[in-house]
Amino acid sequence: MTSLRLEGVGFVYPDGTRALTDVDLAIEPGERVAIVGQNGSGKSTLVRHLNGLLRPTEGRVLHDGEDVAGRRVSALAARVGIVFQNPDRQIFAGKVRDEVAFGPRILGRSAGEAQQAGLDALTAVGLAESIDANPYDLGYSRRKLLALASVLAMGTPVLVLDEPTTGQDARGIARVQQVIADVAATGRTVIAISHDMRFVAETFGRVVAMGAGRVLLDGDPAKVFAEPTWPILASTYLEPTYAARVGARLALGPTPREQDVVDALVRQGAAIDPERTILPD
Repeated sequence: MTSLRLEGVGFVYPDGTRALTDVDLAIEPGERVAIVGQNGSGKSTLVRHLNGLLRPTEGRVLHDGEDVAGRRVSALAARVGIVFQNPDRQIFAGKVRDEVAFGPRILGRSAGEAQQAGLDALTAVGLAESIDANPYDLGYSRRKLLALASVLAMGTPVLVLDEPTTGQDARGIARVQQVIADVAATGRTVIAISHDMRFVAETFGRVVAMGAGRVLLDGDPAKVFAEPTWPILASTYLEPTYAARVGARLALGPTPREQDVVDALVRQGAAIDPERTILPD
Protein backbone atom coordinates (compact mmCIF):
# COMPACT_ATOMS: atom_id res chain seq x y z
CA MET A 1 0.00 0.00 0.00
CA THR A 2 1.08 3.59 -0.59
CA SER A 3 1.20 6.55 1.76
CA LEU A 4 0.95 9.98 0.17
CA ARG A 5 2.34 13.28 1.38
CA LEU A 6 2.38 16.80 -0.02
CA GLU A 7 4.85 19.13 1.65
CA GLY A 8 4.55 22.86 1.02
CA VAL A 9 3.16 22.23 -2.47
CA GLY A 10 2.44 25.22 -4.66
CA PHE A 11 1.53 25.21 -8.32
CA VAL A 12 1.34 27.95 -10.95
CA TYR A 13 -0.04 27.23 -14.44
CA PRO A 14 1.93 28.47 -17.46
CA ASP A 15 -0.46 31.41 -17.90
CA GLY A 16 0.47 32.63 -14.41
CA THR A 17 -2.62 31.38 -12.60
CA ARG A 18 -1.75 30.18 -9.11
CA ALA A 19 -3.78 27.07 -8.28
CA LEU A 20 -2.11 25.79 -5.09
CA THR A 21 -0.34 27.57 -2.24
CA ASP A 22 1.64 25.90 0.56
CA VAL A 23 -0.43 22.70 0.70
CA ASP A 24 0.57 20.24 3.41
CA LEU A 25 -1.40 17.01 3.33
CA ALA A 26 -0.73 13.44 4.41
CA ILE A 27 -2.94 10.50 3.43
CA GLU A 28 -2.27 7.10 4.92
CA PRO A 29 -2.97 3.73 3.29
CA GLY A 30 -6.60 2.65 3.60
CA GLU A 31 -8.05 6.11 4.23
CA ARG A 32 -11.23 7.31 2.53
CA VAL A 33 -10.74 11.01 1.87
CA ALA A 34 -13.12 13.46 0.18
CA ILE A 35 -11.79 16.75 -1.19
CA VAL A 36 -14.41 19.48 -1.44
CA GLY A 37 -14.52 23.13 -2.48
CA GLN A 38 -15.85 25.45 -5.15
CA ASN A 39 -14.75 25.23 -8.78
CA GLY A 40 -11.26 26.68 -9.05
CA SER A 41 -10.37 25.92 -5.44
CA GLY A 42 -7.50 23.64 -6.48
CA LYS A 43 -9.06 20.20 -5.97
CA SER A 44 -8.32 18.70 -9.39
CA THR A 45 -4.92 20.37 -9.55
CA LEU A 46 -4.05 18.78 -6.21
CA VAL A 47 -4.98 15.21 -7.15
CA ARG A 48 -3.16 15.45 -10.49
CA HIS A 49 0.03 15.92 -8.48
CA LEU A 50 -0.47 12.51 -6.90
CA ASN A 51 0.33 10.56 -10.07
CA GLY A 52 2.66 13.03 -11.76
CA LEU A 53 0.24 14.51 -14.30
CA LEU A 54 1.30 17.83 -12.76
CA ARG A 55 4.56 18.60 -10.98
CA PRO A 56 4.76 21.14 -8.15
CA THR A 57 6.14 24.61 -8.73
CA GLU A 58 7.13 24.63 -5.06
CA GLY A 59 7.38 21.88 -2.48
CA ARG A 60 7.37 18.16 -3.10
CA VAL A 61 5.15 15.09 -3.39
CA LEU A 62 6.14 11.85 -1.68
CA HIS A 63 5.03 8.23 -2.06
CA ASP A 64 6.01 6.12 0.94
CA GLY A 65 8.41 8.86 1.99
CA GLU A 66 10.15 9.02 -1.41
CA ASP A 67 10.14 12.24 -3.45
CA VAL A 68 8.57 11.35 -6.80
CA ALA A 69 10.00 14.30 -8.72
CA GLY A 70 12.17 12.03 -10.85
CA ARG A 71 9.64 9.28 -11.38
CA ARG A 72 7.85 8.79 -14.72
CA VAL A 73 4.09 9.21 -14.95
CA SER A 74 3.74 5.60 -16.08
CA ALA A 75 5.41 4.39 -12.88
CA LEU A 76 3.29 6.63 -10.67
CA ALA A 77 0.09 5.58 -12.48
CA ALA A 78 0.72 2.03 -11.28
CA ARG A 79 0.29 3.36 -7.73
CA VAL A 80 -2.35 6.08 -8.19
CA GLY A 81 -5.21 5.55 -10.61
CA ILE A 82 -7.34 8.60 -11.43
CA VAL A 83 -10.88 8.48 -12.85
CA PHE A 84 -11.49 11.81 -14.59
CA GLN A 85 -14.67 13.81 -14.18
CA ASN A 86 -15.41 13.59 -17.89
CA PRO A 87 -15.34 9.93 -18.99
CA ASP A 88 -14.91 10.92 -22.64
CA ARG A 89 -11.43 12.20 -21.81
CA GLN A 90 -10.51 8.70 -20.67
CA ILE A 91 -12.38 6.22 -22.87
CA PHE A 92 -10.78 5.35 -26.20
CA ALA A 93 -11.35 1.67 -27.09
CA GLY A 94 -13.97 0.36 -29.51
CA LYS A 95 -15.16 -2.37 -27.14
CA VAL A 96 -15.97 -2.25 -23.45
CA ARG A 97 -13.91 -5.42 -22.86
CA ASP A 98 -10.83 -3.79 -24.45
CA GLU A 99 -11.31 -0.63 -22.44
CA VAL A 100 -11.20 -2.38 -19.07
CA ALA A 101 -8.38 -4.77 -20.06
CA PHE A 102 -6.05 -2.01 -21.26
CA GLY A 103 -4.92 -0.79 -17.85
CA PRO A 104 -4.02 -4.22 -16.45
CA ARG A 105 -2.18 -5.05 -19.68
CA ILE A 106 0.08 -1.99 -19.53
CA LEU A 107 0.88 -2.93 -15.93
CA GLY A 108 2.27 -6.22 -17.20
CA ARG A 109 -0.53 -8.69 -16.55
CA SER A 110 -1.19 -11.53 -18.95
CA ALA A 111 -4.09 -11.32 -21.40
CA GLY A 112 -6.09 -13.78 -19.31
CA GLU A 113 -5.42 -11.91 -16.07
CA ALA A 114 -6.32 -8.60 -17.69
CA GLN A 115 -9.58 -9.98 -19.05
CA GLN A 116 -10.56 -11.39 -15.65
CA ALA A 117 -9.66 -8.13 -13.87
CA GLY A 118 -11.75 -6.25 -16.42
CA LEU A 119 -14.73 -8.56 -15.99
CA ASP A 120 -14.52 -8.29 -12.20
CA ALA A 121 -14.46 -4.48 -12.47
CA LEU A 122 -17.41 -4.42 -14.87
CA THR A 123 -19.36 -6.67 -12.52
CA ALA A 124 -18.59 -4.32 -9.63
CA VAL A 125 -20.04 -1.32 -11.49
CA GLY A 126 -22.98 -3.22 -13.00
CA LEU A 127 -21.80 -3.29 -16.62
CA ALA A 128 -20.89 -6.95 -17.11
CA GLU A 129 -23.72 -7.39 -19.60
CA SER A 130 -22.24 -4.60 -21.77
CA ILE A 131 -18.83 -6.24 -22.19
CA ASP A 132 -19.17 -6.47 -25.99
CA ALA A 133 -20.73 -3.03 -26.47
CA ASN A 134 -19.10 0.02 -28.00
CA PRO A 135 -18.45 2.42 -25.10
CA TYR A 136 -20.03 5.29 -27.01
CA ASP A 137 -23.27 3.36 -27.32
CA LEU A 138 -23.58 3.71 -23.54
CA GLY A 139 -25.28 6.73 -21.95
CA TYR A 140 -23.24 9.30 -20.05
CA SER A 141 -23.86 7.83 -16.60
CA ARG A 142 -22.83 4.37 -17.80
CA ARG A 143 -19.71 5.75 -19.47
CA LYS A 144 -18.86 7.27 -16.08
CA LEU A 145 -19.13 3.80 -14.56
CA LEU A 146 -17.06 2.34 -17.39
CA ALA A 147 -14.27 4.86 -16.74
CA LEU A 148 -14.40 3.84 -13.07
CA ALA A 149 -14.19 0.17 -14.04
CA SER A 150 -11.22 0.77 -16.35
CA VAL A 151 -9.18 2.20 -13.46
CA LEU A 152 -10.62 -0.21 -10.89
CA ALA A 153 -9.33 -3.11 -13.00
CA MET A 154 -5.76 -1.85 -12.56
CA GLY A 155 -5.88 -2.58 -8.84
CA THR A 156 -3.83 0.47 -7.92
CA PRO A 157 -3.10 1.00 -4.20
CA VAL A 158 -4.71 4.45 -4.50
CA LEU A 159 -7.97 5.15 -6.37
CA VAL A 160 -8.87 8.78 -7.11
CA LEU A 161 -12.39 9.68 -8.29
CA ASP A 162 -13.20 13.11 -9.72
CA GLU A 163 -16.92 13.88 -9.19
CA PRO A 164 -17.97 10.20 -9.35
CA THR A 165 -21.69 10.83 -8.71
CA THR A 166 -22.23 13.35 -11.53
CA GLY A 167 -25.00 12.09 -13.79
CA GLN A 168 -25.82 9.14 -11.52
CA ASP A 169 -29.27 8.37 -10.16
CA ALA A 170 -29.76 7.00 -6.65
CA ARG A 171 -28.98 3.47 -7.79
CA GLY A 172 -25.79 4.59 -9.50
CA ILE A 173 -24.67 6.53 -6.44
CA ALA A 174 -25.30 3.50 -4.25
CA ARG A 175 -23.20 1.40 -6.64
CA VAL A 176 -20.33 3.90 -6.48
CA GLN A 177 -20.55 3.87 -2.68
CA GLN A 178 -20.36 0.08 -2.66
CA VAL A 179 -17.31 0.12 -4.94
CA ILE A 180 -15.61 2.58 -2.59
CA ALA A 181 -16.44 0.43 0.45
CA ASP A 182 -15.16 -2.71 -1.27
CA VAL A 183 -11.90 -1.05 -2.36
CA ALA A 184 -11.32 0.39 1.12
CA ALA A 185 -12.02 -3.03 2.68
CA THR A 186 -8.93 -4.38 0.87
CA GLY A 187 -6.75 -1.73 2.55
CA ARG A 188 -6.48 0.49 -0.52
CA THR A 189 -6.88 4.26 -0.35
CA VAL A 190 -9.83 6.07 -1.95
CA ILE A 191 -9.77 9.81 -2.62
CA ALA A 192 -12.73 11.60 -4.20
CA ILE A 193 -13.47 15.11 -5.36
CA SER A 194 -17.15 15.88 -4.91
CA HIS A 195 -19.71 18.67 -4.66
CA ASP A 196 -22.28 16.22 -3.24
CA MET A 197 -22.05 16.84 0.50
CA ARG A 198 -24.50 14.09 1.40
CA PHE A 199 -22.44 11.57 -0.57
CA VAL A 200 -19.29 12.88 1.13
CA ALA A 201 -20.72 12.70 4.64
CA GLU A 202 -22.13 9.20 4.14
CA THR A 203 -19.13 7.68 2.36
CA PHE A 204 -15.88 9.15 3.64
CA GLY A 205 -14.13 9.14 6.98
CA ARG A 206 -12.16 12.31 6.29
CA VAL A 207 -13.03 15.54 4.50
CA VAL A 208 -10.57 18.12 3.21
CA ALA A 209 -12.15 21.47 2.29
CA MET A 210 -10.19 23.72 -0.06
CA GLY A 211 -10.48 27.36 -1.03
CA ALA A 212 -8.25 29.54 -3.22
CA GLY A 213 -5.67 26.77 -3.47
CA ARG A 214 -5.30 26.22 0.27
CA VAL A 215 -6.54 23.63 2.74
CA LEU A 216 -9.18 25.32 4.90
CA LEU A 217 -10.52 22.36 6.89
CA ASP A 218 -9.35 18.80 7.44
CA GLY A 219 -11.08 16.27 9.65
CA ASP A 220 -13.89 13.75 9.91
CA PRO A 221 -17.37 14.74 8.66
CA ALA A 222 -18.56 15.49 12.20
CA LYS A 223 -15.80 18.10 12.54
CA VAL A 224 -15.92 19.58 9.05
CA PHE A 225 -19.74 19.90 8.95
CA ALA A 226 -20.13 21.11 12.54
CA GLU A 227 -21.93 24.45 12.91
CA PRO A 228 -18.79 26.49 13.85
CA THR A 229 -17.26 25.64 10.45
CA TRP A 230 -20.24 26.78 8.37
CA PRO A 231 -18.79 30.24 7.66
CA ILE A 232 -15.61 28.60 6.37
CA LEU A 233 -17.64 26.27 4.15
CA ALA A 234 -19.62 29.26 2.90
CA SER A 235 -16.39 31.01 1.93
CA THR A 236 -15.82 28.28 -0.64
CA TYR A 237 -19.51 28.16 -1.66
CA LEU A 238 -20.31 24.93 0.17
CA GLU A 239 -23.28 24.24 2.40
CA PRO A 240 -23.44 21.77 5.29
CA THR A 241 -25.49 18.67 4.72
CA TYR A 242 -29.21 18.73 5.49
CA ALA A 243 -28.50 16.25 8.29
CA ALA A 244 -25.97 18.69 9.78
CA ARG A 245 -28.48 21.56 9.69
CA VAL A 246 -31.17 19.40 11.31
CA GLY A 247 -28.68 18.13 13.86
CA ALA A 248 -27.67 21.67 14.79
CA ARG A 249 -31.28 22.76 15.14
CA LEU A 250 -32.10 19.80 17.38
CA ALA A 251 -28.79 19.86 19.30
CA LEU A 252 -27.83 16.42 17.98
CA GLY A 253 -24.52 17.29 16.37
CA PRO A 254 -23.61 17.35 12.64
CA THR A 255 -24.12 13.65 11.90
CA PRO A 256 -27.33 12.58 13.67
CA ARG A 257 -28.86 9.15 13.22
CA GLU A 258 -32.38 9.01 11.81
CA GLN A 259 -33.80 7.55 15.01
CA ASP A 260 -32.15 10.30 17.08
CA VAL A 261 -33.88 12.91 14.91
CA VAL A 262 -37.27 11.19 15.30
CA ASP A 263 -36.82 10.92 19.06
CA ALA A 264 -35.85 14.60 19.33
CA LEU A 265 -38.85 15.68 17.27
CA VAL A 266 -41.17 13.63 19.48
CA ARG A 267 -39.69 15.23 22.59
CA GLN A 268 -40.27 18.67 21.09
CA GLY A 269 -43.85 17.88 20.12
CA ALA A 270 -43.37 17.88 16.35
CA ALA A 271 -45.88 16.25 14.06
CA ILE A 272 -44.49 12.97 12.74
CA ASP A 273 -45.78 11.77 9.41
CA PRO A 274 -44.46 8.58 7.72
CA GLU A 275 -44.05 10.44 4.44
CA ARG A 276 -42.89 13.78 5.73
CA THR A 277 -41.33 14.98 8.97
CA ILE A 278 -42.24 18.52 10.01
CA LEU A 279 -39.59 20.31 11.98
CA PRO A 280 -40.75 22.51 14.87
CA ASP A 281 -40.63 26.26 14.31
